[in-house]
This record gives sequence, C-alpha cells and structure tokens, in this order.
Amino acid sequence: HSHSKSPLLLGRIIVSETALPDLNHLRILFPPSVSSTMMSTMSIDPHQWQTELGNLALGIQLTRRLVDAPCNELHSTAFKEQAFAVVEGLKHVSTYSIEGEELKVQGYGGMYNVGKAAVQPPALVVLSYVPPSVKDEKSVVLVGKGIVFDTGGLQIKPKPAQPGMKRDMGGAAAVLSAFGAFARSHKTTKRPVHAILCLAENAVANHALRADDIVTMYSGKTVEINNTDAEGRLVLGDGVAHAAKHLNPQVIIDMATLTGAQGVATGKFFGALYANDEQLEQLVVKAGQESGDLCHPMPYAPEFFKQEFQSAVADMKNSVADRSNAQVSCAGQFIGNQISDWIRDGKGQWCHIDMAYPVYDKKDERATGYGVGLLYTVLEKLSQE
Repeated sequence: HSHSKSPLLLGRIIVSETALPDLNHLRILFPPSVSSTMMSTMSIDPHQWQTELGNLALGIQLTRRLVDAPCNELHSTAFKEQAFAVVEGLKHVSTYSIEGEELKVQGYGGMYNVGKAAVQPPALVVLSYVPPSVKDEKSVVLVGKGIVFDTGGLQIKPKPAQPGMKRDMGGAAAVLSAFGAFARSHKTTKRPVHAILCLAENAVANHALRADDIVTMYSGKTVEINNTDAEGRLVLGDGVAHAAKHLNPQVIIDMATLTGAQGVATGKFFGALYANDEQLEQLVVKAGQESGDLCHPMPYAPEFFKQEFQSAVADMKNSVADRSNAQVSCAGQFIGNQISDWIRDGKGQWCHIDMAYPVYDKKDERATGYGVGLLYTVLEKLSQE
C-alpha cells in the first residue's frame, strides 16, 4: 500500500516502539525549551528536535503522558497551563482562555454547567497559529473534549465504570499535540489554524448539574438535561459554537472520547467519523491511512437523528430516546446541532471524530497517543487547500 511509505506512519511506529515516558516528569511535560533530561526520558535524540518527525514524535509522547495522568495531577487548570507551555514562544501563535464564572457570564452554558461542581474551574482554551499573510483567510479549527475526570455527575457511573475516566480528555490532548507539532514545525499554511480545548471535570457536589435542568448553550439553543453523564457533547457544543462565531472557519473538526458505542461500531483501532461533507470525510479517512490512526465513517443523516433529542420544554435533550439508533452518529449530531446555522448558511465543512476506544491499550492500560498523527496529517492537507 502506498501509505505504508508515509514518514508520518514511520514516525508513529517509531514512537509506538519506544518506551513510555516516566510519569515522574509530569509537572514538566513539554516546556518551551526542552531539557536534555526530558529528551532522554522520551528516548528521542535532541538533535531531532527541529525536524518535523521529531516534533510529531514528541507530540504523540506528550499526548500519551497527558492521557495517562491522573486528575489530581492533571486537573483543568494544570491542563490549561500545560497547553500554554506547549506553544509558548512559538512564532505566529497567540492564546487566550475563558474560565470559571466568566464562562457563565459570556453564555457558555454547556462548559460552565458541566464543570461548575469541580474544585478547579472549567476553561475554554484557544490556541491560534496565524501567519500575517493568511490572517484574512477562512480557517481550520480543531476542537477537543477535555473532561479531565468523568464521575458521570449526579447520575453517577457505577464503581467499575469510573476507573480509567482520567482518559476522557484524550481528544483535547491529541488536539493540543497536533497543533503544537504543526506550529512548532513552522509549517507553511494558506489558512489560519486554531485549536480549542474544552476543559472541565464532571464532578459531584451539592451544586452540580442536575437532570431536568435547562441549559442555554453558547449557540443560544436550550438543552434539557436528561443525562448528566452525556457531558462531553455539552462542552464540545460550546467549543464548536465558539469556533463558528469567532474564528471564521471553513472547516471544524472535533475529537472526543465520546461514546461507548464507538467501540461497538468501529472497535479498538479505528476512530468513528461523522461528517457533513463527503470530501472532508474522504480526506480524514486517507489521513488516517497515512498516519496509522485509522478511522471509518458513520452514517450522516441529521433528519434521522435530530428526533432522538426531542424535548417538550427546550430545543433539545442532551441524550437520546432510543439508545439502539446509531449512537455514535446521534452523539455527533448533538454537537452539529450547535452549529447548524453555520453549516447551512456558510456551507461549512464539519467532521466529528469519536475515539473512545483507540485512546488507550486495554491490555497494558496505557495511552496510545491516538489522534495526533491523524490531526497533524489532516492539518497538512487542509492548510494547503
């Protein structure tokens, strides 16, 4: 196969065969100037640092470390600080965040309500790579689900289902690392490239989000909560709505450990795609083949899936009526509902990637780094269109 010769796939294999990084270094994950100690920990030659392959390899290793990190170390604030450290000092990169009560004030009801019960506040983190020559062009935006721990909320997960929920931020970790590798490689681009990290902990407290609560999303649409454990789509919904409103996108791609149904649909090695545009869908599938982060399309049919969220008192519920009706597609459609005007009016291209099972290896219970190579390859392709 032609994709077997891809340097990115080679890099993916090299990283997969290297030792997993020592988690004792979690507090200095990916500083602006990488120390020789950290480089030796990562089993990567410091002289490779300036190479594209080296940047990608470091990004995959970073994602594995982040996904393996427990929430008492990598809470939402620590993740935010880590994201800023990854891109600090990079040319043409700017950053900002909206956090805690400010999310409520500015109308990010999904983000705020999911994260409000945690000790550390929720944060919407935005990273932008915008060379001056492309500042007026339509952009590519990556959006990552960053639930640093998921108890399930008041509709709490049972005891066996909670271990491993530190990994519920795997989408945001991959988005961060792919963006960081792309910007650090000083890639030429015909479009601005942005990354949005939707960071929150779905915790339990006396002021946690309840079933029956009605939340107003950043899109302006109202959501009746019927499942506090369907929280990822709430934070992602605000993330994609922010992208559509503020970042002038042509393409929005969100990545998330979203549903258990993904494992049934595409298994442990393939992510599941839900895309409104066939050309974008094919591009992402090809990027998966080239990078080694494989993925496969799900049915895209909003007219069949929107009805699953019908509510008598709000624009929609946050969880489906029939759990046997294409769960991966339905969960993706909830996110798409928050940018339906952008999709319709601006003919925007959108792809949702569910990677709940490829995010880690069940046998050794360690992160795989899935998504970094995929998103990096997608950025390479889209940034030249």
